[in-house]
Amino acid sequence: MKNKAGITLLVAAALAVAAVAAATASTDGAGKAGATSAPTAGAAAAASCSRTMSIAYAGPITGPAASLGAQQLNWVKFAVAAWNKAATPKFKIVQGDTQLPKVEEAIKVAKQLASDKRVWGVVGPAGSQEVADSAKSYKAGGLAFISGSATRTSLTNGKLRGYFFRVVPNDDVQGPSVGKYMVETLKTKHVYIIDDQETYSQGLADTVQKYLKAKGVTADRDSVSQSASDFSSLIAKISSDVTLVYLPWQLSAKAQLFGQQLKSAGKSAKLFGSDGLFDPSTFKIAGSYVSFFPVNAKAAQAVAYAKAHKGNGDFFGAPSSVAAGVMMKAIRAACADGKITRAEVRRKVAATTIPKAQSILGFAIRFTRNGATRRASTCAAHLGGPHTFCENLGASR
Repeated sequence: MKNKAGITLLVAAALAVAAVAAATASTDGAGKAGATSAPTAGAAAAASCSRTMSIAYAGPITGPAASLGAQQLNWVKFAVAAWNKAATPKFKIVQGDTQLPKVEEAIKVAKQLASDKRVWGVVGPAGSQEVADSAKSYKAGGLAFISGSATRTSLTNGKLRGYFFRVVPNDDVQGPSVGKYMVETLKTKHVYIIDDQETYSQGLADTVQKYLKAKGVTADRDSVSQSASDFSSLIAKISSDVTLVYLPWQLSAKAQLFGQQLKSAGKSAKLFGSDGLFDPSTFKIAGSYVSFFPVNAKAAQAVAYAKAHKGNGDFFGAPSSVAAGVMMKAIRAACADGKITRAEVRRKVAATTIPKAQSILGFAIRFTRNGATRRASTCAAHLGGPHTFCENLGASR
């Protein structure tokens, strides 16, 4: 499956998108978190359900990761617009700009959404560090929040049980699958791993490094700040026998810059990025690999989305559509008796499933007790690959 950037999907993760009708994404009814003064909503406060309810999106609308946030928000809008055409209650979206990687902004958004009485559930945040640092505020507000991209394994260790959920696999699924692909398919013997000093990046780097070393592969490790732009000293350390450089980064523009500098330095190693780099509009170093979440580009909702967005699939955002679908189903279930509380929404989220027939993958979504996605499978993406393929690399249980 190729998009306009010529990216062939071969992907890594678990993904199911709520069934949506062929509809264009709409910005009607979207608001900004904190744009108006809203009284604090008590975590246990009950309210009457209305014909129109609100969910929130918390992600990088502006800042270095805005290109990824745009994909997520557009898919959430697409899911809401499709729902509003076919089901009730109707939904509006309250937007919260976390400005990834500015964690302080993520915390600010969490506090705003927690105190906004319109909001009954949140799609996001996008980054693992954002989730870890803003969880306290979401819990204080009694909100369920579902991420379409936060993969840090410890986020679903039970400490956030009943509040945090995700529709993508954790690092303990993605990491070993990536390592296995490097060893068994790419036949690499020497990998250089560079994390970006953030929670998400370090978690994946640790997992992949552990797997490679267990398989007898040389796995060197380094680190660089997300604010860096001159990678020459780092690139100088990469020896000629290194065949792959693994970048579990979140900022695709930085990875693109690194790849350009690597090539200028005469290095022949290929790049292998994590799901945070699946941004074909920005990271497009030919011959690179990117782990990601499998998406069926021929599914009705994927075709409809691409048609509404000038042919762009924006597949990084698709899991956030799944999260939105789960949240809307949960709120509808909570409103069955005409009354709703945030606590009831949380319970309904935990029990919500998306059937296989309604999945963009043909893959059902069900949550574990701690909010993880069951049976998350893995693949990867090859930039500039000659043909379409998706190789299942493993699954969680």
